[in-house]
Amino acid sequence: MASPTSLLKRLLLGRPFRSDRLKHTLLPKRIALPVFASDALSSVAYAPDEILLTLSIAGASAFVFSPWVALAVVVVMLTVVASYRQNVHAYPSGGGDYEVATVNLGPKFGVGVASALMVDYVLTVAVSVSSGVANLGSVVPFVATHKVGIAAVAVIILTAMNLRGLRESGNAFAIPTYGFMIVIVGMILTGLVRVFVLGHDLQAPSAGLEIRAEHSVTGFALVFLLLRTFSSGCAALTGVEAISNGVPAFRPPKSRNAAATLLMLGVIAITMLVGIIWLARLTGLQFVENPALQIVSGPPGYVQKTVTTQLGEAVFGSGSVLLFVVAGMTALILFLAANTAFNGFPVLGSILAQDRYLPRQLHTRGDRLAFSNGIILLALFAMVLIVAFQAEVTKLIQLYIVGVFVSFTLSQAGMIRHWNRLLRTERDPVARRRMFRSRAINTFGMVLTGAVLIIVLVTKFLLGAWIAIVAMAVIFLLMLGIRRHYDTVATELTPADGRPVLPARNHAIVLVSKVHQPTLRALAYAQATRPDTLTAVTVNVDESDTRALQKEWERRGIPVPLTIIDSPYREITRPILNFVASTRRDAPRDVVTVFIPEYVVGRWWENLLHNQSALRIRTRLHFEPGVMVTSVPWQLASTANKNLDRLDATLNWGPARGPRGASLGGQLAPPTPPPAPAGRPAADRRAGTEGGHDQ
Repeated sequence: MASPTSLLKRLLLGRPFRSDRLKHTLLPKRIALPVFASDALSSVAYAPDEILLTLSIAGASAFVFSPWVALAVVVVMLTVVASYRQNVHAYPSGGGDYEVATVNLGPKFGVGVASALMVDYVLTVAVSVSSGVANLGSVVPFVATHKVGIAAVAVIILTAMNLRGLRESGNAFAIPTYGFMIVIVGMILTGLVRVFVLGHDLQAPSAGLEIRAEHSVTGFALVFLLLRTFSSGCAALTGVEAISNGVPAFRPPKSRNAAATLLMLGVIAITMLVGIIWLARLTGLQFVENPALQIVSGPPGYVQKTVTTQLGEAVFGSGSVLLFVVAGMTALILFLAANTAFNGFPVLGSILAQDRYLPRQLHTRGDRLAFSNGIILLALFAMVLIVAFQAEVTKLIQLYIVGVFVSFTLSQAGMIRHWNRLLRTERDPVARRRMFRSRAINTFGMVLTGAVLIIVLVTKFLLGAWIAIVAMAVIFLLMLGIRRHYDTVATELTPADGRPVLPARNHAIVLVSKVHQPTLRALAYAQATRPDTLTAVTVNVDESDTRALQKEWERRGIPVPLTIIDSPYREITRPILNFVASTRRDAPRDVVTVFIPEYVVGRWWENLLHNQSALRIRTRLHFEPGVMVTSVPWQLASTANKNLDRLDATLNWGPARGPRGASLGGQLAPPTPPPAPAGRPAADRRAGTEGGHDQ
């Protein structure tokens, strides 16, 4: 019978997929659009808010600049979309910006891009979910008062949906994403028709408010404010790079389908962004950074609602069903926008793990052929940010978009070198013209995104962007350290030329605590290996027990010499280590094989009562050169009813680990040891426990 945890896992995630099902998880364009573009599409729900609230610092008169700021953002978005269409054709393997920078600029630039993208993906989840909670809280007060908890629950639900697999999450997200596009475009068209065709005077709820400027902004200060507004509006570009990272998930022809999806994304996102800003100007909508201080007069109990909610109220009327549809769909798409990161982060993590910049566990697929470890890691980091910043979009947005524009700029620089390299060998005039055009697009993209990056750093550094920069630097150094470790290990494990040198002799040592069945089995097994010498060793920590052991040894006539090591301070580990070292000291080419009898128990609490000494000794012996440690298991009666299928399922929950618990110096293991490492003997692995040397 399956365990409750296994049943829960199957209920939430479904049955495991065979590896040959991977090709069936590939996405057509109609599903790939909501999977990879939901972040960029949903950014129109908070990018207009950021544009208007930043302008509000200078007062209501500054809202006149909002269309021009939106136009500047549109120019950047068109440039980035055109640039990334070159990327997906040139590098369809899914490495995206990381692969472009690594191949053309060098590994360290690639790691820099990867660290920026990873920070950006985590922030995408935190910002999107927090913004979704804010939009839902505009019409449901309960959500506004419990936004941190609801945001955390939303992340957990998204995690479970993505753990079910890419295709299933895409199907689940397709309807809400397309529904959001229909609702927003429908709201914009309805508003424009009512204004220009029917002649209605639409007024947003905030249109009649008197707003006080936080600062008097003129001259250079106004220019700085406009630049800061532009950098905040560039949040609309987040998520564009996800398609270039997710090309392998598309159906063939992968590059063409990815490029087409990228174009659709750009057209739809620009249409919605321009439409919302235009409608906001027509309805007199006002949105401020600090309502308590900036709103001079307003209705009693006035609560500032998000831009899309205000537009929905202006177009469809207060309390109408369509208003709740607008608010609900906006909140839903913002929740689902995090799915872009849930698809991009694990794929990028898998590629980095394959290149040995991240732990190798991130490269393996889970039961449903998703990169489960990367999905869980992303969810944990995002929830930390949500709790730390109390799900406040205005605070989180200051950390945002730094990473994505770092990757944009370095990716375009890499593409320029890519085209330069190809142009040196290409002789076909048609192909050369196409390459010149592509290089021009990427050059313009590099200059523009580089300029935006500088603007973002200058205007947002002290507001919180420095946190993202520090996080990128930490991840960058961490990945280089992981790669250095893997390279060092690979060098150490590389076989030397020539035939391996065989050990001169094998000395076998059997550890004995008392004469019982496990000891006799260990002695028999050690004799069967035909060592050059065989010795049984016990540590004298109690005179009476040692004399009883010696008498029983002689009474049974065991044909193996018993060596007794005195331990006046009742220590076990150190005397055994000294004896093993002395056995090998005279002949460095000799090996010593230590046989340790251990109990295999069937109940978790029996681990606390047995095997602790054996665990400490075995763990410490692993650090001794020329010493082989052999565990000789003895199954107790409690193992007869052990559910091995449940145990196997438990061991598959997490990545394989190294030797359990104990550290240098023979420290005690944790009371409940983690699962055994892969690759150990079958009996030992099934037991799920170490130990049996019960001194």
